[in-house]
Amino acid sequence: MPHILAIDQGTTSSRAILFDAAMQVVAVAQEEVPQHYPASGWVEHDPEDLWSTALRSAREVIARAGAPEIAAIGITNQRETVLVWDRATGAPIHRAIVWQDRRTAGLCAELREAGHEPDITYRTGLLLDPYFSGSKLAWLLDNVEGARARAERGELLFGTVDSFLIWKLTGGRVHATDATNAARTLIYNIREGRWDADICALLRIPLAMLPEVKDCAAEFGMTEPGLFGCQIPILGVAGDQQAATLGQACFAPGMLKATYGTGCFALLNTGAELVQSRSRLLGTIAYQLDGVTTYALEGSIFIAGAAVQWLRDGLGVIGSAGEAQALAEAADPAQDVVLVPAFTGLGAPWWNAECRGAVYGLTRNSGPAELARAGLESVGYQTRDLLQAMQADWRRDEAALRVDGGMAASDWAMQFLADILGASVDRPRLTETTALGAAWLAGMRAGIYPGPEGFAEEWARERQFMPQMDPALREARHARWQRAVAATLAV
Repeated sequence: MPHILAIDQGTTSSRAILFDAAMQVVAVAQEEVPQHYPASGWVEHDPEDLWSTALRSAREVIARAGAPEIAAIGITNQRETVLVWDRATGAPIHRAIVWQDRRTAGLCAELREAGHEPDITYRTGLLLDPYFSGSKLAWLLDNVEGARARAERGELLFGTVDSFLIWKLTGGRVHATDATNAARTLIYNIREGRWDADICALLRIPLAMLPEVKDCAAEFGMTEPGLFGCQIPILGVAGDQQAATLGQACFAPGMLKATYGTGCFALLNTGAELVQSRSRLLGTIAYQLDGVTTYALEGSIFIAGAAVQWLRDGLGVIGSAGEAQALAEAADPAQDVVLVPAFTGLGAPWWNAECRGAVYGLTRNSGPAELARAGLESVGYQTRDLLQAMQADWRRDEAALRVDGGMAASDWAMQFLADILGASVDRPRLTETTALGAAWLAGMRAGIYPGPEGFAEEWARERQFMPQMDPALREARHARWQRAVAATLAV
């Protein structure tokens, strides 16, 4: 029976997952991706690491499964990360600038002060923030010697990670992206479905270096025969958060998912309506199928699982991420330590690139256990702020929150999330939702997997977490969190 290969290129690792004709996981391979920090607030990847780890993972997962027939490839990727490479040779002109990078905060502030943000937000659904690709691309053209002149001569190409992988997989024959990744660049008009010439002119970005934008399920070219021993069509592409939305079968307006990886990203399906947020949330494309665009409201938390990484790598209080839950359970319940993890600024709904992390409520008895609990709780608090902002914008009933990502495996963290939300939290039976979304796109296009309705019928819940916290305590603890955030923003 034919299989579908999903390539999931993320911020900290490249993963490859092979699904069978019944959309069940057959094999998984993963390899870490090094990150580089050349200056405070700067985060980069070596493009060769992105490509080589993705390729090795794909080859390894095929070998583990016994080299079965592969009908198609689906790609999902870290969004907003920027690469620029030579059209003729494929050689990158600089390291990839990662979505977490804050080096363009000054440029974004200048554009905001010049009054450009309302128009850019109307066209793109996004805010003027270093998070998005446009200002990063402008920085590369301004700061890599000769880059702007080469771009204007048509010698350079721009792409997010999906575009770069497609280029490499097809031997440089295809320069394309999908609508969900284009929607995160700050230079794509999501109302009109095209690259925005006015915004590109403002940032001095030549239109000739931009990829073709396709549906999420489309023909993205054939792989080079030498890569996998045969040619395989690439038939599905979506940014990681949109792929997870698809993997969670959030096809109806009002359906909501949150993915807990390095950051946390909540998407609310708003159907054919592009909601203009009053709460500094983002309007974005949830997916585009058969030329029809479905929109979403999105809230982005920069630090979720990264808070656990900080406990491990920065403080050294845990040896592995899995130890955080046990440590949090051992925390002194009489202490109320609050961590505001603004290590790279605060995302939605605050959007402050300059503030930095802070810890409140420390006593002489505070230790690793209390910090671990505060780290896990910070994710729940930030999620509540996001969902309250979404409710203010959407003003309609939402379905139960569906969760996925690495931190979703923690029963403790998910129970606290339900407690602080005062709402149910659903965890799916198949937790590989991001890869599943990419695989479903490719498999549907190949005629192997069902359409949206049939796929939604197969979604299954593994566990539902119900709130157990006293409502008065819930509100008191959230109020304390809000005071901590206000104090952090005031510094």
